[in-house]
Amino acid sequence: MPDTPQLLMFIAAGWLLNLTPGPDVLYIVSSALKHGVRAGIVAALGIVSGCFVHVFAAALGVGALLATSATAFTVLKWIGAAYLMWMGVKLLLAKGGGSSIVPSGAAPVREPADLRRVYLRGFLTNVLNPKVALFFLAFVPQFIAPGTPDKVVAFLLLGLLFNLNSLPINFGYAWLAGWASRRVGAVQRTMHWMDRAAGAMFVGFGLKLALSDNPSR
Repeated sequence: MPDTPQLLMFIAAGWLLNLTPGPDVLYIVSSALKHGVRAGIVAALGIVSGCFVHVFAAALGVGALLATSATAFTVLKWIGAAYLMWMGVKLLLAKGGGSSIVPSGAAPVREPADLRRVYLRGFLTNVLNPKVALFFLAFVPQFIAPGTPDKVVAFLLLGLLFNLNSLPINFGYAWLAGWASRRVGAVQRTMHWMDRAAGAMFVGFGLKLALSDNPSR
């Protein structure tokens, strides 16, 4: 394990990386806006579960396989890109989530959330993106001392810390989005436009992933 200064740097870097908007943040925010804070938190838990899969895969060498095998990377890349674009198209075609008028002081009307589906979509959004596995493979070893006796265990512990470290940030996004949806009437009145904006962004993320090259090449 790294010494205290390195460990603090690892935690700070993790927070900065998790603050950066991407498909994960977009999914958490859109879930919380549409279904409330609870759904946003469940979405975050699904995403973090997907990260755990990548941490274990990278520790076991699957990440190295993705980094060195163009075929393996391409197959997973296209699956992930197709899934992101499928989610985007569903949002683009979805009916408006909010009522057209939200009376002042009234509680917002939300669609009932299928939390199991929210969790599963968050999990798949992350686990089908091969670049997440490559990220862990590139980022975590920088904080493992060369003389560490069991580098696999150190990798797993740092990956666990990174994922747990991400929860306050992800939960914060969920809370802020849920808070905004309760207090800003315009969010409720224009929910269906937000669905379309989120859908377009998911399609964009999918296209970006589909057109990306293996970072190791």
